[in-house]
Amino acid sequence: MKKVLTLLTVSLLFTGMATAQKVHRIGIIGLDTSHSTAFTELLNGDNMEDPYVRDFEVVAAYPYGSKTIASSYERIPGYIREVQKFGVQVVDSIDALLELCDYVLLETNDGHPHLEQAAQVFRSGKTCYIDKPLGATLAQVLAIRELARQYGAPVFSSSALRFSPQNVKLHEGAYGPVLGADCYSPHKTEPTHPDFGFYGIHGVETLYTLMGPGCEKVSRMHTPQGDIVTGVWADGRLGTFRALVEGPALYGGTAFTADGAVEAGGYAGYKVLLDRILDYLVSGEAPVSLDETVEIFAFMEASNLSLERGGKSVSLQEVMKKAQKEARRLLKKVQ
Repeated sequence: MKKVLTLLTVSLLFTGMATAQKVHRIGIIGLDTSHSTAFTELLNGDNMEDPYVRDFEVVAAYPYGSKTIASSYERIPGYIREVQKFGVQVVDSIDALLELCDYVLLETNDGHPHLEQAAQVFRSGKTCYIDKPLGATLAQVLAIRELARQYGAPVFSSSALRFSPQNVKLHEGAYGPVLGADCYSPHKTEPTHPDFGFYGIHGVETLYTLMGPGCEKVSRMHTPQGDIVTGVWADGRLGTFRALVEGPALYGGTAFTADGAVEAGGYAGYKVLLDRILDYLVSGEAPVSLDETVEIFAFMEASNLSLERGGKSVSLQEVMKKAQKEARRLLKKVQ
């Protein structure tokens, strides 16, 4: 359990000189994902040498949550008990949560409720991190981007794979410009979400971490063992995403640079992501642009359309145009 009072504070209390230390209060929406319990354990633990543990605390949680994905909603009772062990108050509405916290982690495992949940947070003026997937569909993601623009709200969403130390080095140019990349991750289908959006997004996010935005068109090959999506970037570079269906759950890839092939990073735990989230909550400066996140969803949507068309190339512009119409309809429901 987190030590609410440091030894120094206890000493000051005894001398009548204590002053309250400012702790950034975090509220969590969605106790249907292991991310919620992992983040709570990291922040409300007793590692007081970690400045994030000293300065941030999860104080409240609204548990719900997916109502359609059994593997998600069946976790909620157990995860409620887990966060309560760390002193987290469980509330019965998002409005109640917003009264208790300074910042919000929108963790709902199901992307479909994100637009409505994010709208409540945006209206409150509190800075929010939205865990992957930002939305279940490209149209929902576009609607969230437009709603954030209307409220002047910062938005950040990302897979933890982006912040694997090796991927950060590649992204920042430690090995020189990336001329192309091949990335992979497991692909677990979820019937309520388009392909890749629920889980394969990890590998697509790795690809974009290495390549950056600018993909124009994609084509997709499929067999029961998995999929390969090839993207063509505006500058002629090629990037591929391999969705692994059979075999072990692997995360990683290869970046091709002028000096040779460099191995990409795999999963490095939740803390590498959480540290970036906390910096963002206080600064309001997202480490990943929302436009790049939108393009990731366009990449996945175009890959699905390519599959429907037998592997023919599909432009991201085509799927964006179609999704924008649906996004405008969705916005009317939450404005």
